[in-house]
Amino acid sequence: MGRVTQRAPSTRVEVLEDGGVRTTSRPDTLAVEEPLEIRVAGHPVTVTMRTPGDDFDLTLGNLLTEGVVTKAVEVAQLMHCLDEDESGSPTYNVVDVTLAPGVVPDLDRTARSGYQSSACGVCGKTSVDAITATSPYAVADDPVRLSPAVVAGLPDRLRERQKVFDRTGGLHAAGIFTAEGEPLVVREDVGRHNAVDKVVGWAGREGLLPLTGHVLVVSGRASFELVQKAVMAGIPALVAVSAPSSLAVQLATESGLTLVGFTRPPRMTVYAGGYRLGL
Repeated sequence: MGRVTQRAPSTRVEVLEDGGVRTTSRPDTLAVEEPLEIRVAGHPVTVTMRTPGDDFDLTLGNLLTEGVVTKAVEVAQLMHCLDEDESGSPTYNVVDVTLAPGVVPDLDRTARSGYQSSACGVCGKTSVDAITATSPYAVADDPVRLSPAVVAGLPDRLRERQKVFDRTGGLHAAGIFTAEGEPLVVREDVGRHNAVDKVVGWAGREGLLPLTGHVLVVSGRASFELVQKAVMAGIPALVAVSAPSSLAVQLATESGLTLVGFTRPPRMTVYAGGYRLGL
């Protein structure tokens, strides 16, 4: 449990000027990818491909950002099921969730599967309305103001803490930062949505939700689902290294979230909520 890398044989190929090749065989370090099944009271809710580690934070964050529960205190217990692989060794790839007495989860949201992945066929205005209607927090009311100089430097501060990426080159990262640019938590995962769920789950366990006055920073693009997760966690700003999608911009605009993409100092592109940066 918690193993995030493994070694595998590989062949490095260099194409020479004459069209020939030079090869070097050596072991390479890879990011581990394994399935995690989330169950609520024994009922399968979802399966996500993730990098092992911080599984409880990932589970709690997923339940919160997908709207299955609305508050971290609604989850009473998280535990790994003792599932086994073909050799009889435990995999720790199933987490079972026990809810607090009286809590009724919204399992219909996960049954729809619309918000689990950007490849799941979420459709336009209906999805935006669903998120803005069900989020327990109004990020549009967050009065935080951000310094453009601080925001432009956030991806570098995130990159400094991507320790597994340094070894593998194969992981996304997400971090929660203060408005002054100080990191609260950074997590890595093969899935960008999982990395976000891990930091939101951590914040839930620490009693920090909603994350008023904070910034979510992600190492890749800003998809609809990442904006959704920020809104569901009460985060007023999302800063991405790469581009946003059209639906991400639409959701950010309608929910009052500040959305910044292509953030590579000294430049960035603001797509929504520019007033928080004095624009």
